[in-house]
Amino acid sequence: MINLPVYDREGREVESLKVDERAFGGRVRYALLKQAIVMYHANKRVGTAATKSRGMVEGSTRKIYRQKHTGNARAGTIRTGKRVGGGVTFAKVARDFSQRMPKKQKRLARNSAILAKLLSNDVVVVDELKFERPRTKDFTAILGNLKIDRSCLVVLGDYNETVYRSARNIAKVSIMPVAESNVGDICRHNKLLFTKEAFLWLINKDKADEN
Repeated sequence: MINLPVYDREGREVESLKVDERAFGGRVRYALLKQAIVMYHANKRVGTAATKSRGMVEGSTRKIYRQKHTGNARAGTIRTGKRVGGGVTFAKVARDFSQRMPKKQKRLARNSAILAKLLSNDVVVVDELKFERPRTKDFTAILGNLKIDRSCLVVLGDYNETVYRSARNIAKVSIMPVAESNVGDICRHNKLLFTKEAFLWLINKDKADEN
């Protein structure tokens, strides 16, 4: 059982949550975690690099000169990759690098990533994040009160335009709704900042999915 404190915006502990490791799979599945991270990076690859093969280059298909009895090396058409202006010998083609994982595996991998952060004390829970108007200074002050001075992923219960605009200019800080949280973004940041609402939603949603 993990005892997770909940802080207010000033950094004062207001309550604590008892988190059962079984709510996040019971243990960190490193092999599954690696598979999910590889998929995350593969899906970010564009794969649009392309070059022309000799079949794509304009020009005659006739041999430049006969093959034998000229004293020269054998030569093909002017479109061969051996000549300037010819096609590329092993031409690049547009590729789809995307990978897929079953939904349950992705959820289990995400839970393993969160559990790894919990075990290393890199998860911070705040009771709420609300702003009357977007202001970067206020959000920076909250991070300072919570002693977050490294890269941080802020996970909200739902998308909030005011919070997003308050944090978008802070270096190495990303914001996303809890429903969109994934292994890649969790592992890419040193700290996880959950609102209490988002953290409880995550636990209850997984219980509901299991049932």
